[in-house]
Amino acid sequence: MRIRHISQAAALAVAGFTATAIPVSASPWAEVGDNQLRSDIQLLAAAGVVNDVTTHWPLPWRSILSNLGQASLAGQPAGVRMAADRVLARARRETAPGANGALYLDLTSRTALVRGFDGMGRGEGQAQMSLGYNLSNISARLSVGLLAQDLERKHYKLMFEGSYLSADIGDVRVYGGYLDHWWGPGQISALSLSNNARPMPQVGIQRASTDASSWPILRWLGPWQVEFLLGYLDGPRIERDTYYNALRVTVNPAPGLEIGLARTQQFCGQGHTCEPLRDYFAFGNDNRNVNNTNDQGLFDIKYSFGIAGVPTQIYMQVMNEDSSPIVQSGSSHLFGASVFVPTDENPVRLAAEYTDSIATHHIFSFGDVLHGVAYNNGAYPDGMRYRGRSLGFSLDSDSRLFSLQGSWTDRGGRFYQLSYHRAHVNHPANTLANVVSPNPVQVNLGEARVTLPLARLKLDLAGRYQDDQARPRRGAAVTVEAALRIDL
Repeated sequence: MRIRHISQAAALAVAGFTATAIPVSASPWAEVGDNQLRSDIQLLAAAGVVNDVTTHWPLPWRSILSNLGQASLAGQPAGVRMAADRVLARARRETAPGANGALYLDLTSRTALVRGFDGMGRGEGQAQMSLGYNLSNISARLSVGLLAQDLERKHYKLMFEGSYLSADIGDVRVYGGYLDHWWGPGQISALSLSNNARPMPQVGIQRASTDASSWPILRWLGPWQVEFLLGYLDGPRIERDTYYNALRVTVNPAPGLEIGLARTQQFCGQGHTCEPLRDYFAFGNDNRNVNNTNDQGLFDIKYSFGIAGVPTQIYMQVMNEDSSPIVQSGSSHLFGASVFVPTDENPVRLAAEYTDSIATHHIFSFGDVLHGVAYNNGAYPDGMRYRGRSLGFSLDSDSRLFSLQGSWTDRGGRFYQLSYHRAHVNHPANTLANVVSPNPVQVNLGEARVTLPLARLKLDLAGRYQDDQARPRRGAAVTVEAALRIDL
């Protein structure tokens, strides 16, 4: 039944491409979603080959090309040189001028409980086609597809994920469309803004290159990126006509050190006065002066270094639901580390990560918790969510996730990944909302995944086993998922 329904969407996508012969897909950014690419970039950063912003996705290809063009690979292990070759080839291919297009198909027996940087489909099936054009300073893409949340019920939604229009104006890039973002160093989770939810319609502005500033006062910050976006939270919502903005500044002031600061905000909406400029600069929020908006503050730090020649990274991220980090912030936490274990060819990346959205009273009060605070808000009942998913952590409010992950790329470019997740979803004391599971549940989940590059095709295959499920479902479950991308 599922295969028959998704084949209908696939047939529509294939029909759209039969009349056109298009070169390989291109983009001005390294986009969210490819763990092999991200792992290569992280390896280059940990080995000291790339000294730039790597926690603020999408990443501008211009900066990556500049870094690799100036890098010296003399004396670097073979695995680092191979990673540099893969990233450089990808950057040149995606920045090539001209027309581009792709067809994407995804089918699964059940959507993944834990959605990381390399998350696959957001429904049981989807089919999408895209057409784009790349110039030196203007890029555009139109992506149209169908998302099937439930194939048995024929519940299809039209989607435009990945569509955008982007233009470089000097050192600034302006864009509009439906773009995924990943703000932070986490491999499995990002607390405030990730690709967990579908991308909302948005306009934004960012630096087109992350080069260090030439201004004497700012030069010490090193490579840096700043981005501001404005989005509209459309679709089914309790609080209609709500808007969203997000600002992030990321700096690289010393070799291997990245620091990120971000602020996200919901504003306007039914029942709220709509004065964006006044409300944006209202930072205080207490019982006497309650904000008219729903705000989050974010701080993260990542340090890349070598231990006995082994590239290593450690990182953390803190998200505050209020403005003060010390008095009453409602802080969620993320901690992680990864090492690149040398082999004869490409190194094996081993990572451990812990995410906790049971908010603490402030950033250091780990025993003093505030249940139901993360992603929820009394004035905005939908919370920091879009189309049924949190904008950040995939397990939503009052949840904990411990993950172990190992990955490796072989000489043929095939990418292998094994993951183990221990998830505590929701908490009995959460009286507000958790959209993943209305009742608490503990799940052990294992996933094996392989990515196969086949000429103009890329095939992702994943198999998952979990010993329980988000409520109301119960019991163990086995899931398989396949995603095919065809560059034409």
